[in-house]
Amino acid sequence: MRLVQQCIAETVGTFFLVLFGTGAVAAAVLTGAQVGLWQVAVVWGLGITFAIYATAAVSGAHLNPAVSLAFALLRPKDFPARKLLPFWGAQLLGGVLAGLTIFSVFNSLLASFEQQRGIVRGEPGSEFSAMVFGEYFPNPAIFGAGEAARALISPAGAAAVEGLGTAILVFMIFALVDRRNTALPAKYLAPPLIGFTVAVLISLFAPLTQAGWNPARDFGPRIVAFFAGWGEVAIPGPRWGFWAYIAGPLVGGPIGAALYDLLIRRALPQEAPSPLTGKGQGPS
Repeated sequence: MRLVQQCIAETVGTFFLVLFGTGAVAAAVLTGAQVGLWQVAVVWGLGITFAIYATAAVSGAHLNPAVSLAFALLRPKDFPARKLLPFWGAQLLGGVLAGLTIFSVFNSLLASFEQQRGIVRGEPGSEFSAMVFGEYFPNPAIFGAGEAARALISPAGAAAVEGLGTAILVFMIFALVDRRNTALPAKYLAPPLIGFTVAVLISLFAPLTQAGWNPARDFGPRIVAFFAGWGEVAIPGPRWGFWAYIAGPLVGGPIGAALYDLLIRRALPQEAPSPLTGKGQGPS
């Protein structure tokens, strides 16, 4: 029963994370409501913060298959491997439900956007509207969707960028929630700092890959786009590139966690200090 409750929390949290994030992208692309990449990034970061606060007490608020994999590999006592597949399923479900919600809310604006720009859904060039759901490299809103744009970054290059960004994100997550890391004794501040980390990463790398860092965030809404008419533009995407948003984070996340343990955690005190006495109260 406890695992079921945790999976429900992961579905709800991932739903909110993806809803806020893809909603910001939809509003920016279709209406210009967010002006500039940083505004979209800030909404993403706030959405992640809210989702973590809402669900962390139940499931730990992984809300990302790459984060769950990192915890299963590096913190098996806290997150045993038997929970990994249920968490992944719950996270993907949350992403799909958020994608369905965004499609339902913005459907008329999507149709108008495509009509005004002569976009035929499912044909080459419809990445300009499909990017509301899944992600593309390089960012179509900045570089376009032609051959010249595609020459700027390969699928392997996109996977490497996604892996790098996810590694940095998971490194920071492990640092912020580590009870032995006394640089942040007030762990309730971890959610906004995690959200701000994502916002910074989006502002840096979104021009290259739209900055996913989360297989559930990309693949869940991408499934919705596939069945909503974008077809092969959604899955497998141009140059079969959808795999970069799955493989990159799943490889990068555990690498970031391992680097934190190797470079930082081994130098921390072996016991977490008590917030009342400052004396040790056992390892985290």
